[in-house]
Amino acid sequence: MRRFTLLLPLCFVAVTAHGSDLAATCHASSSYDLTIQPQGLLFDRPQPAPYRVVLQDGSLTTDGRTVALRPDEQDRLALFERQLRALEPRAKAIARQGVDLLARAVHDEATQLGLSAQTQVELDRRLDTRAQELKQRITRSESTHDWQGDMADRYANQIASDIMPLLANDLGQQAVAAAMSGDLQGAASLRDRASDLATGLRPRLERRMQALSPQIQALCPDVQRLAELQEGIQAADGRPLNLLHIGQ
Repeated sequence: MRRFTLLLPLCFVAVTAHGSDLAATCHASSSYDLTIQPQGLLFDRPQPAPYRVVLQDGSLTTDGRTVALRPDEQDRLALFERQLRALEPRAKAIARQGVDLLARAVHDEATQLGLSAQTQVELDRRLDTRAQELKQRITRSESTHDWQGDMADRYANQIASDIMPLLANDLGQQAVAAAMSGDLQGAASLRDRASDLATGLRPRLERRMQALSPQIQALCPDVQRLAELQEGIQAADGRPLNLLHIGQ
């Protein structure tokens, strides 16, 4: 089951906080990808049928066939579309806040390493660049297709490739300087810090990102309402629509 990453595009957060996304917090998932279009909502999936579902102002089309709906069903689907559209900007705002939170967390971790002023400035520059790129992508995105596959891993690797060598190089230079001055204990401590970056930084960032959990939790009643609005509505082939699934 896919996660509704457009409702809460935290795939970048999933890199550092697997427990703070919509699926884990609200138990919400879908077998469909979702694209929010000006003219309606498009849900699509490779299998099973229906493969393509379009909602537009209370009308329903599945795999190119218009579904006959009762007036109450039309009202529910129109409300479903309005509420999902209203949820999108709230979710994106949380996602952008998560980007800033992650950048601050990395900055705070770095300040405890005793880096040189030059390294700290360069670190903050790289963090800001990556953060702005990701926030712009979140703002522009209108489809879960933008966040499928290994996109999250690629972002994580890009950030790591920018930051980790910079930190490791600074600590390595400090360790060499300490060793040459005869401070072997200090050199060993610096090597330990560099090693901890590879294993301990990610779990600490995950804990920091848990600060988003209350805001994500606040979306859950609206997500639950979406699931309720679709109940009992069938596709053209008679199968339940089931655009959104709420698990336990």
